Amino acid sequence: MKITLSKMKTQLQEPIEYILQTPEASISINGLLNKKIRLQWQGIISCRKCEKKTKKSFGEGFCYNCFISAPEASPCILKPELCEAHLGKGRDIEYEEKNHNQPHIVYLAATDKVKVGVTRETQVPTRWIDQGAYQTIVLAITPNRYLAGVIEVALKAVYSDKTNWRSMLKNIINDSIDLEEEKWSCCDMLPADLQQYFTEDDSILTLQFPSKEYPEKIQSLNLLKQDFFEGVLTGIKGQYLIFDNQTVFNVRRHTSFEIELDY
Repeated sequence: MKITLSKMKTQLQEPIEYILQTPEASISINGLLNKKIRLQWQGIISCRKCEKKTKKSFGEGFCYNCFISAPEASPCILKPELCEAHLGKGRDIEYEEKNHNQPHIVYLAATDKVKVGVTRETQVPTRWIDQGAYQTIVLAITPNRYLAGVIEVALKAVYSDKTNWRSMLKNIINDSIDLEEEKWSCCDMLPADLQQYFTEDDSILTLQFPSKEYPEKIQSLNLLKQDFFEGVLTGIKGQYLIFDNQTVFNVRRHTSFEIELDY
């Protein structure tokens, strides 16, 4: 079938349920485990915003014009501390008010190391699943994206804000990490005016992904370089499909790619 790729939707279960929701179909990716899958890129990318054809995808599915103008691709998506929604500014005030001038979570996530991150409160636990986190804990709750970004910046001296995607896909986990202990050590790192947003909720969420085996050596599939691929799907983690020949495919990175999918 011909479909246009987009970020997989998820449901918090044991293991996590993955669904590929496209304009053409709704596909249970968990239902494809242990099946041979064939992907054929049609050479077409349609911008996720304006739907115009583009030769290159920018920022996960945008044409260049939308990448530099759409609120969904605003610089504060990657750097929350740049957000100006609380000041009534932004690429689209209505969008900013709805999505950025809303409660946000600052969290710690554990894989092979501890990572600090920011997400909108309504995106929990979706954001954690997309990052392939093993365990997560909420550190602070702020009234907007900007303040969450300021807290994240204050903690970057100690914690990375990037996920090591190769270690995540190899399922390298540091069992010695104590997220509750790490969280409370953060409290003293925060400037006095930000400590009011610190939360005492110490609940830890452990995520279970539908993958029994993980690759030892990773080969990343890029449809711009290899427009056809086939392999047996053995696992799903983050926004990646894991195949039997140690190839991994980042579905989210290929947002707006039109492909022929057979299984």
